[in-house]
Formats: sequence, C-alpha cells, structure tokens
Amino acid sequence: MLEWIEPLIKTLTTDSGFWNPLVWGIVFIISYLVIYIVRGMGKKEYKKDTGQTQVFLSGNPEYDKEKMHVPGANVYWGFTEALKWLYNKFDKMHTGNVSDYILWFVLIMGLFLVIMVVI
Repeated sequence: MLEWIEPLIKTLTTDSGFWNPLVWGIVFIISYLVIYIVRGMGKKEYKKDTGQTQVFLSGNPEYDKEKMHVPGANVYWGFTEALKWLYNKFDKMHTGNVSDYILWFVLIMGLFLVIMVVI
C-alpha cells in the first residue's frame, strides 16, 4: 500500500545515522495542530486595548512611568548595606575604563590557571 515511501526512505539512510524529513514534517504538523487546539480553548472574553491589557502591579494603579521606576540602588539596598565595607573598596577601583576591566580579567584568569595547574 505504501510502496512509494520505501525508495524515498532508503535514500535518506546515511552512514552516520538516519535522517527522515517525512517524520520531522509529520511531527511538526502534529505539534502545530496541538498548539492550535490548545490556543483555541483560550478564553473568548479577551479584548484588545482595554483594561485587560494593563500590567498587573499587585492591584496598584499604574502611574507615571518615571514615578513607578525602582532604581537599582533601592533594589540592592540590603546587599550593598551588608557588604558596604567591600563595596566601598570596589567602588574606589571602579574607573569606567574598559582596559582596566580587561586587565583585571586577565590577572584573575591567570591566577585561576596557575591554581588549576598546581592542584
């Protein structure tokens, strides 16, 4: 019944494995159908450009984006406060020059490689 498939499959057998684009095509089609069916089961009440598309902020209304922005200093306040002694030392070393960061990277990688060779 499916004699026309056998010559096609034989041409797709290689020394390093078996590649069958027919199987991949069937898997792709079945996956697409499953996704389409699952998507079709979604709620029909969704309406674009309404309150449903607003960001959920724990029930708080969204204000001006400038007022809503939380700076990184606030987010990491506990971290920087707990390690203030170390943070201040690193802050003094911060120059903003990329070549300084590359130098530190090369030095630390060299130290790491020396430790790895010794161990």
